[in-house]
Amino acid sequence: MPRWRIPAALAAAGLLLAGCANPSVGSANDDPTKPVTLKFWHGWATPGEVKAVDDSIARFEKLHPNIDVKSTGNVSDATINQALRAGGDKAPDVVSSFTTNNVGQYCDSGMWVDLDPFMEKTGLDKHKTFPETLLDYTSHRGNQCALPLLADAFGMYYNKDAFEKAGVKRPPRTMSEFEEVSKKLTVRAGKRSYKQVGYMPNFRFYQNSPDRLFAQWGPEYFDADGDSRLAEEPATYDFFETARRLARVQGGFDDLERFRLTFGDEMSSQNAFLTQKVAMHLDGEWRGLMLKDAKADFAWGVAPLPVPDDQAETYGRGFITGTVAGIAHSSKHQNAAWELVRFLTADTEQVVSFANAIHNVPSTFAALKSPDLDADPTFRTFFDILRNKHSKALPPSVNGGAYVVSLGDFAYSVEAGRVGDLRAGLKKLDEQIDADTLQSKS
Repeated sequence: MPRWRIPAALAAAGLLLAGCANPSVGSANDDPTKPVTLKFWHGWATPGEVKAVDDSIARFEKLHPNIDVKSTGNVSDATINQALRAGGDKAPDVVSSFTTNNVGQYCDSGMWVDLDPFMEKTGLDKHKTFPETLLDYTSHRGNQCALPLLADAFGMYYNKDAFEKAGVKRPPRTMSEFEEVSKKLTVRAGKRSYKQVGYMPNFRFYQNSPDRLFAQWGPEYFDADGDSRLAEEPATYDFFETARRLARVQGGFDDLERFRLTFGDEMSSQNAFLTQKVAMHLDGEWRGLMLKDAKADFAWGVAPLPVPDDQAETYGRGFITGTVAGIAHSSKHQNAAWELVRFLTADTEQVVSFANAIHNVPSTFAALKSPDLDADPTFRTFFDILRNKHSKALPPSVNGGAYVVSLGDFAYSVEAGRVGDLRAGLKKLDEQIDADTLQSKS
């Protein structure tokens, strides 16, 4: 089951951290060998996910019989941050979030403590433990206030039966191939209707928020000073033009949007890929398990998303995100809390067990190589995407995910043809992102 809940997470992006917390409230002088109770708040909510978390806690408590962990699930970032602001005995000691975009705020505010001193004290080498892409989205300006707790990698699911029927031999690897194959796989049901589209490019479709596909260009969102530079990024223009062409070769935005509105809910049995209304589909590693559980009545496979033609050597890359874990600044048991964070994020057996249980990508080098990992080749495709040196995560920012929301709103206008001058529009977008960043610092 996916752990992202993207629309809600992004909508909450601006509410988090006004002003700075006081990092001195907590204590790193506690004795982690003494009896203690820790409060762990997380966002997992389905019965299978909660069981996987509880099993993880049981494994930890077996190794640390002096530490009792009280876990609370289905907790949003907003609730966590309200509790951290208030502090006191009811606030959590260990926290996790599905929203990597907010890490910049967690680190900048001091609400999540810097974990580097704990790693240094206990001999954990983060660079030998975690892929650099994951370290990038768990830190901000040198403050490693979080660590990765499993990851999500995005690739392309494709309908092998539809490929065979259309005479397509393999998944497309470049954007020009992507356009060609999308057109071949599109089947009209009437003048303005469809039986199937090759790839639904519209940004409101399921996981298609623009940052997912944009990652295939490896863009730089911010300059060295933290200012938005989308108008100066050459990849931005190629990205939007490619998205327009993908729509155009399949009939245009209006017809595609009309077809998209007939799709069932992403998490239901009427999912558009499951019902074969789309032949190629951008999605995360969890979708494979869901397709198997739903007993999809067609052959399907997984491949990396295509890349720009002039970056063909980067094929295999993808968009990366995941869950992050950290220690609350207000915790009076930070050394004990570190033992829990270290176990959840860096213990190989634990990471493998948890990844298998909830079908997410392991977040350590050792776990990715473990023979105990689920051997399903479609699942393992996402391991390769995570390991690819060109794969990209969204950069942390002190304005949280507000810049992603702004990019999304702008992209909706672009695809609908409401932006006449793309460069002028992007400059205004940069100004808006910078203004949001400035406001978040005030």
